[in-house]
Amino acid sequence: MSYSRVIPIEFCHCDPAGIVFYPRYAEMVNHMVENFFIDEVGYSFARMMAEGFGMPTARLEVDFRKPSRLGDRLEWLLSVEHVGRSSARFLVRAEDRVEARSTVVWMDRGFTPAPWPGHIRPALEAHHA
Repeated sequence: MSYSRVIPIEFCHCDPAGIVFYPRYAEMVNHMVENFFIDEVGYSFARMMAEGFGMPTARLEVDFRKPSRLGDRLEWLLSVEHVGRSSARFLVRAEDRVEARSTVVWMDRGFTPAPWPGHIRPALEAHHA
């Protein structure tokens, strides 16, 4: 099962040539992961941080296939490619433009990797490709 969102390409995403400046795609990938947690897991990053937990990105791989321009509206799809004991890898695609893999690690209050909590793991597994 995939999670999808449309992200419009705005002026703040673009370089002077009017195409997406490549680091902005990393922000959009994180936008997808963060909103997946809100919409599908039911556990926002704000709540996560308020409760003393974290989920940093440990690895990010991005393939840039075609440029995106100011005014484009890209449909992004996220699926869970792998669920480990304390990590997960998301496959995130924006149409024919970008493909990324983002690996995150669940961190406990001591900032050490910990097993996925029982209220998160089932949602990750439900979206496992």
